[in-house]
Amino acid sequence: MIDPLFTSAFLMGLIGSGHCIAMCGGIASSLQLASDKRKTFTYSLAYNIGRALSYMAAGALVAGISSQFARQNTSFSLALSFIAAIFMLLVGVYIMRLGPTLQWLEKIGKTLVWQHIVKLNKYLMPINSPFKALGYGALWGWLPCGLVYSALTWAMTSPSALDGALVMLCFALGTFPAMITLGITAQKLNSIINHPWTRIVLGSVIIWYGIYLLIIATDKLVH
Repeated sequence: MIDPLFTSAFLMGLIGSGHCIAMCGGIASSLQLASDKRKTFTYSLAYNIGRALSYMAAGALVAGISSQFARQNTSFSLALSFIAAIFMLLVGVYIMRLGPTLQWLEKIGKTLVWQHIVKLNKYLMPINSPFKALGYGALWGWLPCGLVYSALTWAMTSPSALDGALVMLCFALGTFPAMITLGITAQKLNSIINHPWTRIVLGSVIIWYGIYLLIIATDKLVH
């Protein structure tokens, strides 16, 4: 039986694909510049696999660390559940564009991590091979993104580094349909996913799920 956490992570990536397009759409779209359409798909796939590998590495890191504390302290594990639920609410509001609920987190990531990693871009340009596309995706997988950081709060609740990596893999797979298609038909898909009503519907789904997680966490606290 598939762990509900993995399914939820996949759905979060799928629902949040509109945000991924806003953050990485220009990069993914640039991969369609190859005249050979087979190369376009190969480069887009390699880029997204690289991105997924970085997500998995981050998931394994945070889950490996947090699981050690959770084994020693049940209160810590419960606190992580509350944090994950709250971030779901913030993601929902962010996707609906009702407020910059996650920009503060992205600013922290930009200051601490991204400004150092982005300097490696020069070693991968121009992207003229699948291996460079893979490396470019792995590099841009560390781009400060509130949606990714929120998924990482889910990974933190995992019992092991492997489970944390799998949570982030499922999240990444959820973004694949939009991101790979983006490299082929960017403008059409972008207009659909970023339509105001689409954002409202998808954001509402995430908010209701966040409320559900809060109810579960509260029930654990009471009992």
